[in-house]
Amino acid sequence: VVIMDDKPSKLSQAMKTASFTHNIIWQNILFALGVKGLFIALGTVGQATMWEAVFADVGVALLAVLNATRVLKVSKGK
Repeated sequence: VVIMDDKPSKLSQAMKTASFTHNIIWQNILFALGVKGLFIALGTVGQATMWEAVFADVGVALLAVLNATRVLKVSKGK
């Protein structure tokens, strides 16, 4: 992180943004692993097809991107 200002308050804001970003990253990772685990389990017992797993994977990727855009809204708002 590069702070192009002499205001020490920018460091505090950078730390808050970094913490928020870290939390969102973990949300995305855990959600993706949970959905993948669910579809592996469903596929193992024959309840999910390959196409359903593909659509679930693409859906999780889109939701992760949308979730990550929350960081942009927070950093622009402050």
